[in-house]
Amino acid sequence: MTVLSILDTAPVWQDSSPARALRETLRAAQEAERMGYHRYWVAEHHNAPFIASCAPPVLVALVAAATSRIRAGSGGVMLPNHPPLVVAEQFATLEALHPGRVDLGVGRSPGTDMATARALRRVSSPPGSDAFREQVRELVGYCSPREGDEIVAVPATDARPPVWLLGSSVDNGRFAGELGLPFAFAHHIRPENAADALRAYREAFRPSAALAEPYALISCAVIVADTDERARWLAGPSKVVVAESLKGTRNTPNPTPEQAARVRWTSAEESVLEARTAHHLIGAPDTVRDRAARLLDDTGADELMVMTLVHDLDERLRSYELLAKTLETEAGKAG
Repeated sequence: MTVLSILDTAPVWQDSSPARALRETLRAAQEAERMGYHRYWVAEHHNAPFIASCAPPVLVALVAAATSRIRAGSGGVMLPNHPPLVVAEQFATLEALHPGRVDLGVGRSPGTDMATARALRRVSSPPGSDAFREQVRELVGYCSPREGDEIVAVPATDARPPVWLLGSSVDNGRFAGELGLPFAFAHHIRPENAADALRAYREAFRPSAALAEPYALISCAVIVADTDERARWLAGPSKVVVAESLKGTRNTPNPTPEQAARVRWTSAEESVLEARTAHHLIGAPDTVRDRAARLLDDTGADELMVMTLVHDLDERLRSYELLAKTLETEAGKAG
């Protein structure tokens, strides 16, 4: 059995709206719980017309309130954008209201362009790696207060959300291990680093008050449909998204599959896009099952978190359901 979870960016489509995307997130979380998924995490992006998920604490609160078992969390809070004390207070409050169901995943990326990052960081620290490491240590301290601490995130005195470190590099994996934190690797961003980053995490791991043994999940782009052909059709928008990202022209909502199908690529562009999307797990259940099994074997990850960019919500839910049935979801195994 496989521990399965979901990463949701609340994607905005050209025939939809941010408000609709956020409502769909809540419905998807409820359906994911029914299917046996273990976690439902939401992202942090800013000034991105194709993503509605910009306020993780708000969305986590709504997801947790709309469900009863599934863990709700951030994948993640981009910590350099926020004072660590504020983040600790927010998530300890959520943990107090939903005991044992809240995850606090944090990352270093700004989740936006640098002009927007400067607007966000007027009262926070710069994004450099040394500053980020200090912020993480500060946050962990606030989420695990000790007697005599001068500054306390008050709800965390008896409601302590687990802190996850997110990353896509070997250094991030090693840092998570040194702190004894669970690690979430962004395979959908840097697939080539996956095996080395998770190996570094396990080698560097030091038991902590939070975690006795290493625990890592890997997040992947996944689309499952009844046939390989249908899955490739549903993945058409992802191909356009990758192309626009490579060109630096991504500034509109996501295209529909019909719009994506009308885009024509040169042979050179097609070759680049095939290489850039080769790590996506796309296909019929058997196709995805075999590729997911190889990925988990190659990396030693304990959990698979899926990011499914599919235009129609019912089709997205169908992808989740097919994956859960194919991999025999094991709800509740992980902590």
